[in-house]
Amino acid sequence: EVQLVESGGGLVQPGGSLRLSCAASGFTFSRTVMGWFRQAPAKELEWVSNIYPDGGTTYADSVKGRFTISRDNAENMVYLQMNGLKPEDTAIYYCALDSNTRGQGLQVTVSS
Repeated sequence: EVQLVESGGGLVQPGGSLRLSCAASGFTFSRTVMGWFRQAPAKELEWVSNIYPDGGTTYADSVKGRFTISRDNAENMVYLQMNGLKPEDTAIYYCALDSNTRGQGLQVTVSS
């Protein structure tokens, strides 16, 4: 059974940083593309970033240059370092294999 458990969300001021973590189990992590999605209030689910088994990364334009995705294949962990946070980054963030296979999500709120 696929399990994805996120941690590290919370409240941060504009311009601040947060690091999200995701512990994965139930599949061959080192061979799997991992990603992050987010959903802001009253908005549709938005793809944020992917990281490939070889370490290659892709980002949505809205977060490029501010967010960094990484993975630790030895620990079955994936991370999202978020810098320069903006109020429009406020959302529930999901660790995911795809848009239909996600963790429980955690709240990130950017507000002064």
